[in-house]
Amino acid sequence: MHKKLISICLAYSCFFFIAGCCTVMHGPRQSVGITSSPPGAVITLNGISYGNTPLIAKLKRDTNYIVKLELPGYEAYETTLIKHIDVWIWGNIISGGLIGLAVDALTGSLYSLTPGQVQATFAKGDDRAALTEDGTLYIAVVLKSDPMWEKIGALKRKKS
Repeated sequence: MHKKLISICLAYSCFFFIAGCCTVMHGPRQSVGITSSPPGAVITLNGISYGNTPLIAKLKRDTNYIVKLELPGYEAYETTLIKHIDVWIWGNIISGGLIGLAVDALTGSLYSLTPGQVQATFAKGDDRAALTEDGTLYIAVVLKSDPMWEKIGALKRKKS
């Protein structure tokens, strides 16, 4: 029994030192959910068409991505997925696994993409106001209005 336990511990230690901690924990690709409201937007990653929303993209962790979502009749949505060094790197540092650190660096498992999810809510191109999910209302204010716009209110100057 004692020999078996030592063998298991030795095998685990070898695996831990040879394979990188990040590689063991999550691998070189990250699943990123990409959704839109309304659905069906065309997804472009770094200028290459990738599919339509909703979609789970399995992306290499060692690359930054420019994500663009387009839906006819709506303004395009664009965001960036940025690679950051993953917290699992500490597993390599604490264990002294220089080989594991090299494996993680070579496979790209050393990184994590943020944000981990992309959610686009499309607004019509001619909208002048937007209401967020938490109830915040954003409006556009202009100094000179288009005469064709319907007036719903006006600000009055404060007399000084």
